Amino acid sequence: MISALYRSRDGTLYKDFNAIQLSEAIQDEQGLLWLDMVNEPKEVCIPILRDDFGFHPLAIDDALEESHVPKVDDWGRYLYLVLHAVDFDSEKEEPLSTHELDLFLGENYLVTYRIQSMPGLERVWESCQRDERLMQKSAANLLYRIADEMVANTMPVVDEIDETVDQIEDILFDRPEPQLLERIFTLKRSLLHLRRIISPQREVLNKLARGDFRIIAEDDKVFFRDVYDHLVRLYDIAEGLRDLAGGALETYLSVVSNRMNEVMKILAVITTLFMPISFLSGFFGMNFFQPVTPLSAWTERLTFFVVVAVMVIVPVGMYLWMRSRRWM
Repeated sequence: MISALYRSRDGTLYKDFNAIQLSEAIQDEQGLLWLDMVNEPKEVCIPILRDDFGFHPLAIDDALEESHVPKVDDWGRYLYLVLHAVDFDSEKEEPLSTHELDLFLGENYLVTYRIQSMPGLERVWESCQRDERLMQKSAANLLYRIADEMVANTMPVVDEIDETVDQIEDILFDRPEPQLLERIFTLKRSLLHLRRIISPQREVLNKLARGDFRIIAEDDKVFFRDVYDHLVRLYDIAEGLRDLAGGALETYLSVVSNRMNEVMKILAVITTLFMPISFLSGFFGMNFFQPVTPLSAWTERLTFFVVVAVMVIVPVGMYLWMRSRRWM
């Protein structure tokens, strides 16, 4: 689907893509055009990007054919940018997913290309339709609003990951099961993926705020600096969550090791308690029937009860002694 918003030099806002003459809109230096392409076939997009806008074939190929980390390329009369939106669903096998947004920024136009739906961009689109004053500003200001909404959508993702880390920490000391270890490793992968997105995206916004791009006016740079500050904060939070996830992994291994030590201690205690019983049973053979040799004292009823009493008293006494030594 291809949609367009076009504010002409006389202030009229056009919302029907089929009714907009792209060549005239692009040449209207006092107007503002926003063209949004969503999961359109390449054979439809390429003629528009190449013939109408005159973008370089390499930039078009980057936008339509390849996936990139966030970046910005200066092509003189326009900028090519890649930004990423993030989404987190703890129920999925890979909970963190990213959605690439390719943008072409000119002095009086903004072209966006995406495969999936992006709530942040769609909110900006709806705002521009409701409030025509937003389309009276520059194309760079539109780019700022889109970037700001995408960064704002990242904060709930970070909060949800933080909540997941808290849940894992609560479970660690109660039920450290193997499934929990899998969750920790999945979370660490998600945080690493998030870091790989936030870090270059932060640099992109830093270049937009401080770089010498002819397309971006000085008045618009301060807005990109604000988004950059938000990304710096998100990066610091993500790094802190990575440390917490690493600490959760170490805690899990420590708890499992301690449980194993407890099990081994209990087994050693059981073995120790039964050692005197094994000695007595081995020494006497536990045969209380009349022997061939004249040892009638060993087969009397009193002897039987004495041996049973010793077999009960000795383990109990050893247990109490171990408790008094704080071995248990």
